[in-house]
Amino acid sequence: MPKNKSLVTLIQEHLSTNSHEVPVFHAVAIKLQQVLKKPNFSMEEVSQLIAADQGLTSQVLRLANSAFYTGLKKVTNIREAIVRLGAQEVANIAMMATQGDLYHSPNETVNRTMQVLWRHALGCAIGSKWLAGKTGYANLAQEAFLAGLLHDIGKLFLLKVVEELSRGGKLTIAVTPPLIAEVLQSMHVEQGYALMQRWNMPDIYCEVVRDHHLTEIKSGNMLLPLIRLADQACNKLGIGMCPNPTLVLFATIEAQLLGAKEITLAELEITIEDAMQTLQKIGGGAA
Repeated sequence: MPKNKSLVTLIQEHLSTNSHEVPVFHAVAIKLQQVLKKPNFSMEEVSQLIAADQGLTSQVLRLANSAFYTGLKKVTNIREAIVRLGAQEVANIAMMATQGDLYHSPNETVNRTMQVLWRHALGCAIGSKWLAGKTGYANLAQEAFLAGLLHDIGKLFLLKVVEELSRGGKLTIAVTPPLIAEVLQSMHVEQGYALMQRWNMPDIYCEVVRDHHLTEIKSGNMLLPLIRLADQACNKLGIGMCPNPTLVLFATIEAQLLGAKEITLAELEITIEDAMQTLQKIGGGAA
């Protein structure tokens, strides 16, 4: 293998010759989202999907009974959790629990980046859901959580590919944090969008993955400004790969589109920080 091949070229060649799926989703978590797309899904169908995986059942119940969902009486089984929280909320909890398990790598450099990305994904999910409820889009709160969690899924996908290349001895260049950052920035939107389509995720989520870095917001999908504003709030707080502490959230186009007041944006930052600390304590945040 010529030494002058860039990491981008190596990744592209690997993807063109490997048809297998790089693991970035838990099968049950994805199946849950696909089931919820059906207008006539049943609570029993959702319950059975989760209950069939004992490990997932335990994770979902632990999170459902955590301080993150304060004020709720303790639930002892998945059916109770669905009744109390709703099917979409439980499916989101399942996605959150299983995604967190995937952001780990034996490659130290890749693993550090994954941990940063996981905290950012979680912060965006929490912030997007909270924003939806505070800016007149409470009907999109559950979708905002999932969209925030998955908006940068292309970055996880690419890191998994780098991990495979390293494990297979196909890397002859040093994989440094700056190089990884450059590759993720240039490739994650295209790869993330293709990944979401392959997994038959709803269009509203695919659009967020595809368009969350566009200069303008042309789509009528209001998840976009919610996720983009939460993304920027995380960056302002230093949660993610692109810290920007001087960012003025109130001056962003997303804040204007959502009609978010300065006090709301200050509360958003506090909400994200508090929720991240709570989830970290119960094992829902980065390791």
